[in-house]
Amino acid sequence: MNSVRVVQVSKQVPIYSRDTSDIIPFINTWLSGRDERFRRKVVKIFEGAGVDRRFGIMDIEEVFMATSFEEKNAIYAREAKILGKKALVKALAKANWQSESLDFIIAVSCTGIMIPSLDAYLVDTVGLKQNIVRLPVTEMGCAAGVSGLIYAANFLRANPGKRAAVVAVESPTATFQLNDFSMANMVSAAIFGDGAACVLLSSESDSQGPKVIGEEMYHFKDATHLMGFDLTNTGLKMILDPAVPQVIAEHFPKIVHPFLQKFDSNIEKVNHLIFHPGGRKIVQTVEELFGKLGKNIDDTREVLRAYGNMSSVTVLYVLERFLEKDIEPGEQGMVLSFGPGFSAQRVLLEW
Repeated sequence: MNSVRVVQVSKQVPIYSRDTSDIIPFINTWLSGRDERFRRKVVKIFEGAGVDRRFGIMDIEEVFMATSFEEKNAIYAREAKILGKKALVKALAKANWQSESLDFIIAVSCTGIMIPSLDAYLVDTVGLKQNIVRLPVTEMGCAAGVSGLIYAANFLRANPGKRAAVVAVESPTATFQLNDFSMANMVSAAIFGDGAACVLLSSESDSQGPKVIGEEMYHFKDATHLMGFDLTNTGLKMILDPAVPQVIAEHFPKIVHPFLQKFDSNIEKVNHLIFHPGGRKIVQTVEELFGKLGKNIDDTREVLRAYGNMSSVTVLYVLERFLEKDIEPGEQGMVLSFGPGFSAQRVLLEW
């Protein structure tokens, strides 16, 4: 069968960044009119979120200004084009690929609305060929980075000798709701950050990088209420059910073991866990589950600490860390992320 390899990963952060300790005074000012206990609780959420620093497409003063959905989305669209282009150009340079050599481009984003989608702009700004196949992936949230890898792998497996790029750009900052004092808004504000990444994959016989052994999606039944956005007049309003870590824990054996078995593998054979850092609680839940199996997700925790949860982009930052390591041939890695639907997306790699 035609093999697919992950050739290169590049990341791109926006120009603004803040340490969490620098954000606390803004939180205090924002919540100064609220109940004192509530304000203290929110500050504790920020301090305990496991995020030391995050990047943003706008400066923090702008985040806390009352602007319309239209204005925030315009910033998102403008910056997404810049970040997407930089991430793609960087990846192409690292792989020594010409931009016209791409056959398939997948643009992943859920934190703003653009029609035409980001990939259409990249055709022009990066100089992609006119018969390139485009696929925008928009409503899959945090899982969409892995969704993009799955679609690319399927396309490439069916088309030998081709090249694909997955470009993910997210700005949860642009979805922050100034007048939403729900716990979902507080928790998402505490864990999310902005960023972009690009993954290059190939079905050429001489391509280098870990091989995609298999990929699969897992859909939780009757769980559409757990995570997502409500589209309101002020923008995209976060839905985040506190039951998410528990639901993941309950389904965990069904998510991991049958998938690995299907591709003649098992958890003992999987040396590397490339897991999306949804937030501190989800990281702890998965860490306990994998810890019992003698595995660690240190790279996941480190990406959360340094960048926050950048929705679909985040797992690709974790993947980049593994591509930069000196991994022995034959070792396996499992890419895993969760997102609205509710769903778990998995990709099995072999070096």
